[in-house]
Amino acid sequence: MPIDLSAVADSIIVHAETLCEREDHLWDVIRQLSIPVANLEDARDQNRVTFGTDEMFRTLLFKGIRGISQNELAQRLGREPSLVKSFHLDITDLEDTPTQQQLSYTHAQFSEDTQETLNRTVTGVRQVALDNDVLTEGLVPSVPAETKEESQSANEYKKEKAQKTLTLARKHVIPEFDTHRAAHKTYSDEVMLDMFASICANNGSAHSEAEYGWLTDDDLICDDSTFLHAIKKIATPEGSDGQLTFEDFENDDSMPEIDQIRDAIMTAFNAATENIINSIRGDDPFDSRETVAAIDITHEQFHVWPWEDKEAGIAKPDYPKMVSGYKKDGEYKRGYKYATITLVGDHAPIVLGIEPVKEDSAWEPDDSPSYSKVDLVSRLLDSAERFVDLDMVMFDRGFYVNRVYADVHERGLTYLSPVPTYEDDLAAIQDIQEHPTADAAVKHDVPFGIDGEVHHDAEFLYAPSTSDDAEGKYAVFVTNQDCVEPEEIRSIVNGYSRRWDIENQYKSIKDLMPKTSSTDYRLRLCNFALSTLIYNLWRLTDYLIKVALNEPIRSPPVITAKTFVRALGDFLREFG
Repeated sequence: MPIDLSAVADSIIVHAETLCEREDHLWDVIRQLSIPVANLEDARDQNRVTFGTDEMFRTLLFKGIRGISQNELAQRLGREPSLVKSFHLDITDLEDTPTQQQLSYTHAQFSEDTQETLNRTVTGVRQVALDNDVLTEGLVPSVPAETKEESQSANEYKKEKAQKTLTLARKHVIPEFDTHRAAHKTYSDEVMLDMFASICANNGSAHSEAEYGWLTDDDLICDDSTFLHAIKKIATPEGSDGQLTFEDFENDDSMPEIDQIRDAIMTAFNAATENIINSIRGDDPFDSRETVAAIDITHEQFHVWPWEDKEAGIAKPDYPKMVSGYKKDGEYKRGYKYATITLVGDHAPIVLGIEPVKEDSAWEPDDSPSYSKVDLVSRLLDSAERFVDLDMVMFDRGFYVNRVYADVHERGLTYLSPVPTYEDDLAAIQDIQEHPTADAAVKHDVPFGIDGEVHHDAEFLYAPSTSDDAEGKYAVFVTNQDCVEPEEIRSIVNGYSRRWDIENQYKSIKDLMPKTSSTDYRLRLCNFALSTLIYNLWRLTDYLIKVALNEPIRSPPVITAKTFVRALGDFLREFG
């Protein structure tokens, strides 16, 4: 008797609908689904396969609903135990999860009827997950209908996409940040993060928000000490109660291991970022265009003078260790530094990774610990490559380090960066200026060495510059792109302008950050991470609206950051 494909798929979909009413995550729904294996046809010998029809059907169901490739799914299974558990994969080591080849082979061994059942199930479960706000991919934009009768106005699209982002924030982003406080706490984590959003929207501080709550008798606003304690707990490593010091983390090389504070925050940040990235995959726009990221460093100024007696070279003994010196607009300043890696160009400018920065400063001993640019770049690239397949990375000239470029090259990525202008570059620039027609030039196959050996060859590009500080009004760039032709220089250099998105990003994040005079690094780094996360949600909203309305991604924002953050705070309070 032939199998009723619709009935088999419908039975799974109906069960999924029931599960979606009480579960918050797609993988939890798939884990509990009843799969009628007896009605599925799998040509593999079930006595000899590692993963049976039930497990592989669940796995391929997730792949179809998420709209990801077999390769990406295999990679995720290899690093996410929660997915392995959800698909009932019986393994003892994540290295034993299904490979891309196994996924492909299994799908091919499903009969045509079973493949059709899988496709129908994917469509149905995706829809019930969207309807119940279980699936973050519900934020994938839909293009407005062509006819006037069926179309929504631009304002309606703005409202729809913004509200979906707020739902994402409430269910899949903000909850990743756990304050690790006692279960009987008076104020929930949702209240604390609502306060954080309100502080960002009003450009305020913990004190000003607490004062407002006191004046208005608002029971959902706690005092500033309670709030600050909760935020610090997010960044406090497990098993530790107070602020960690350099002495707590000092190893044999006298290198500060502030990593535990960073890891406590970035575990939450990475989980939240993955949910944001998942929400804009849809038909996987990251596969259809070049994916470019920019790495840079920003500063949160710290105004306290570091010297006890500068003329005598005596620094204050209790000066914050994570404060570094920097030069801006010709003036020497001090501040906390953060490195980021950000999508730029035709993608939503989402920050994919954050790293704390510690550099040697004039008031510190010569052997003071610091982080190398090489380590910073490596960790940032590791973070970004968890979420997207990168094609190119852009730097500013402050990252002109051979080992940095070597790491990028070894990952199979293209790099592009301006370089400090040296004497031999000035000679090349002079040759261009004296040429009767050429206004740009390429120096091919310049060797980049590591430990006395050539690691790879690069191209030096010389192009006209509008910058006042460019020598001879020319800029020099370096890239490992193969054999750049002179006629390609202008296009490549113009593409570097996309990196300037990151400057606007830093301004927006700093505008959101709460004001504080605290030197507790847990609070400082957590403030930056949470403000960056809110920035990401705002840029996600802007991206979704622009795609839905077919507007250029790089056009001015359709909703201001302040408006979005104010709505976020209100939404968390109303529905949290």
